[in-house]
Amino acid sequence: MSISHSTTEKVKERADIEDVVNDYVPLKKKGQNLWACCPFHNEKSPSFSVSPAKQIYKCFGCGKAGDPIQFVMDVEGIGFNEAIRHLAKKYGIEIEEDKATTPEDIQAFNERESLYIALNFAKNLFVENLKSDEGRSIGLSYFKERGFTQEIIEKFDLGYALDSWDHMLKSGKKAGHSEEILLKAGLVLQKDDDKARIYDRFRNRVIFTIHNLGGKPIAFGARILTQDKKQPKYINSPETEVYHKSDVLYGLFQAKQAMRQADNCYLVEGYTDVISLHLAGIQNVVASSGTSLTEGQIKLIKRFTDNVTVLYDGDAAGIKASLRGIDMLLEGGLNVKAVVFPDGDDPDSYSRKVGGEIFQDYLKNNARDFIEFKIDLYAKESEGDPIKRAEVIRQVVQSISKIPDPIIRTVYVKESGRLLSIEEDIVLAELNKILLKGEKDAAFKAQREQEANAADIPFEDLLPVAKPEVPAKEILAAQEGETLRLLISYGFEKVSDDLHVCEYLLQEIADLSFETPVYQKILVRYKQALAKGELPTAEYFLNTPDAEAKSIIVNMISPKHELSESWEKKHQIFTARERDNLPKTIYDGVLRLKRNVLKKMIDETKLKIKTAGDDELLELLGVYQELKRYQAEIDKHFGTVISN
Repeated sequence: MSISHSTTEKVKERADIEDVVNDYVPLKKKGQNLWACCPFHNEKSPSFSVSPAKQIYKCFGCGKAGDPIQFVMDVEGIGFNEAIRHLAKKYGIEIEEDKATTPEDIQAFNERESLYIALNFAKNLFVENLKSDEGRSIGLSYFKERGFTQEIIEKFDLGYALDSWDHMLKSGKKAGHSEEILLKAGLVLQKDDDKARIYDRFRNRVIFTIHNLGGKPIAFGARILTQDKKQPKYINSPETEVYHKSDVLYGLFQAKQAMRQADNCYLVEGYTDVISLHLAGIQNVVASSGTSLTEGQIKLIKRFTDNVTVLYDGDAAGIKASLRGIDMLLEGGLNVKAVVFPDGDDPDSYSRKVGGEIFQDYLKNNARDFIEFKIDLYAKESEGDPIKRAEVIRQVVQSISKIPDPIIRTVYVKESGRLLSIEEDIVLAELNKILLKGEKDAAFKAQREQEANAADIPFEDLLPVAKPEVPAKEILAAQEGETLRLLISYGFEKVSDDLHVCEYLLQEIADLSFETPVYQKILVRYKQALAKGELPTAEYFLNTPDAEAKSIIVNMISPKHELSESWEKKHQIFTARERDNLPKTIYDGVLRLKRNVLKKMIDETKLKIKTAGDDELLELLGVYQELKRYQAEIDKHFGTVISN
């Protein structure tokens, strides 16, 4: 079952983009739109635009775009149905369940729900196993030895997988879960050389349940209790439709409220570290679960706090190997501190050794700013060695360069100069060198992206620059997008007394198939809607659950630069708009698309000529000349001169 169409429509009618976005970021009016610093990436000047008139948002920095529903999906990291439920609750709309309307919808909805149900069943089974004789003597004993209370065991849904090849398989099938769903949920495995043989993934291990932000079980981590060197200490669920490990932090469901309240997040490595901190009275803690920190995980932390304290084991070599994580946290706009435990200890072992109260005091008294932490880490080995000392300075400045806020960077320049006993100007010079290189690299990348973008180009970007050649494939994709924009924006306006834009455009491109899959998908849906007598305007596509298509449409109808009518009247400067001469706009758009298709065909023909045999060469040369003739006719229209 899914949310009924009528409920979805009620949410769409009630949900106001300004009201929804304001729950997350403060908006300020500028012109016809509202602006804010983007909640999806770090920036110092607002590039996140909200249009109350169009009921859409668009970030001109990172490209995120959509309607109120898509915004909730993006900011909360949830699916379409969950976003509808979220907004329905916000606006007091009663949720009605209904059957999905298409076979594809039914299959997708049923499979996702089946995965959640199967994973919840598995969680309950693992928890229940702790009550069995085997579970009590092995699994529960392990937890009790580590000081885990019953309250903690229940809070984190800790469990045990029996020492059996098929306990999960048999129990799952008996409960009505198919082998296919159990496989897709990562609960069972197929033998490589015998697909018919299916067996449990987790056996004779204690289980740590991994939850999503809403508290649903989505995966499991399992620790072996024997000293079998042939077996890994931990095995984890594979990636599934509902579990993407780079976007998950262990313990976040249990920690999110405490993180907001404390305005800080303790970041540890493993499951037991998280649980040990809870036992010590510290709830604002999450783990990367042994994997390298990812951008997705950093964004998750930043949704609840701007401050993070990384807890490191007392192992200098291990710390140095993981320092990249600190730079990523800084780059993500977080304020970073670090705590190092005595040599040989980790958060779990140290908290059990000293007790909760002393452990909390240790964290407070030993949390050091990342600069002081880095300098201390390298201090001994660089002592008396000028070359190594210079490398320490570069390491520190490299980290400072990752900080997006220039004021905070300035403060750290002063602090690092003091701690390193060197002149501030030297630190600043090194920082500026790194920043300048970064700006040049970013400018080059932005230039490439802009050349492939068919949107309006500001005047300063038209100044001559040494620019690399943009691949023909990228230019063609941009023109396909521009053709769709014209079709969707003006499809039902007339280019003559008896011809609509959509009729003319579709006739002209009838023999073309778009190379860009998402554009081809939108074009096909446009034609299908017309065939049914529906009007496929921008709103038509925005009212579908297809997030990819919605994002494309929002980009198309969100001009980055536009002059207000009041500005034009005030300054008596009137700019030409494409609507002013629509027939020419549409005609030119079609010709540009055809020219780029021809360019691609010409390039492909050139490659064939290079490797052609004598029997093919004459035919290919004829094709090449014919294509060039067509291209010359189009170039003549635009007054363009091209070389052969």
